[in-house]
Amino acid sequence: MAEATNTVTLADTAAPDKTVAKKTMTAGKRKQRVGEVVSNKMTKTIVVRVERRFPHAQFKKIITSYKKFYAHDEKAEAKVGDTVRIEESRPLSKLKRWTLVEVVERAVPVTAVAS
Repeated sequence: MAEATNTVTLADTAAPDKTVAKKTMTAGKRKQRVGEVVSNKMTKTIVVRVERRFPHAQFKKIITSYKKFYAHDEKAEAKVGDTVRIEESRPLSKLKRWTLVEVVERAVPVTAVAS
């Protein structure tokens, strides 16, 4: 004789609007990168250079490669030289797919020496 097992699924416990339950279940973690601001000359946009270090596949020498990301900076708080954390987001324009999360470290302002 087969025994009936009591299994509860998400559909059984969800509210009548099941689209809300599905949306929260599919949301995953977004990628984050830390890099240096190279440019902030565009309105609400910064260009962040992210450094990636890895050993060469054959020769094992450490290689440094850089990649530039265009990120959305709503409050225009990042300046050139700052170290920032950016997070993946939906496409905001042709090139922007990242948003500024925080300014990790401020750049030291350079003062001009009077001649």
